[in-house]
Amino acid sequence: MRLARRTLIGAGIGVAALGVLGAGTALAVEERLLPGRSTLHEILGLDGAPGRIPSIAPGPALDGSFVSAARLGATCRWTVSFPPGSKPGDALPVLVALHGYGGDHSSAFGSGLGLDRFLAQAIATGVKPFAIASVDGGNTYWHRRASGEDAGAMVTEEFLPLLARSGLDVSRVSLFGWSMGGYGALHLAGLLGTARVASVVAESPAIWHTVQEAAHTAFDDSADFAANTVFGREAALARVPVRIDCGTGDGFYPNVQDYVAGLRPRPAGGFEPGGHNNDFWRRVAPAQLAFVGRHLP
Repeated sequence: MRLARRTLIGAGIGVAALGVLGAGTALAVEERLLPGRSTLHEILGLDGAPGRIPSIAPGPALDGSFVSAARLGATCRWTVSFPPGSKPGDALPVLVALHGYGGDHSSAFGSGLGLDRFLAQAIATGVKPFAIASVDGGNTYWHRRASGEDAGAMVTEEFLPLLARSGLDVSRVSLFGWSMGGYGALHLAGLLGTARVASVVAESPAIWHTVQEAAHTAFDDSADFAANTVFGREAALARVPVRIDCGTGDGFYPNVQDYVAGLRPRPAGGFEPGGHNNDFWRRVAPAQLAFVGRHLP
């Protein structure tokens, strides 16, 4: 418990906070013996400054929808954000953004993560132009489920061909995701490999060591978990440029640390104060998009 006590003392924890949580409870939460790590860090102001969406006009966007066979007839809406100076029809490389649980194609843009504006900012600072595309994936964790629904196959077999027909270069794409989408990006990058993936960026990926730890919606059963966990499959990313970011106040921080430790070479990114929220994800977005730009085809 020594590290946890130093953390709490260094944060200047007050009598009021201890009165709410109890000293023993607070220490147990910090040591991850009880749930609530993210809440504790937020209460104590340990998450650092929130990232801000830049005040810059985004480039043009293209929107549409399709009925997905891979998602069993679900209507999937999608958006492609182009950088300023480009337009629909331009043969740009693509970053595919996979949303988190409860999100949809719009979560990556606008008042959500604001990636359309971060993209405009990146291009203004000299990053190589690319488009960002996002699509509705539902809440099935981007892999095939017992129902037959497969949001991952929807991306690779339906969405990427659609983007190619619109003129974009999908010969080798970059994958990006947060939370559930962070897991999805790592999972799909491992399946596709370097022949089809130029880079992968995962922020606060929702990953677990066992099916018992996992969210009840993430996997159907132990066999589904064994078939689709990213743990034990780190070697599949050995030739793919990888960046992983996670806040130290994030509930997934311990698992992400363990996953990163198993990657060779060590991925870009790292760990800094932050929670499992847009405040952290927006803060690291500029560095992530610069990383993507460096590894485009």
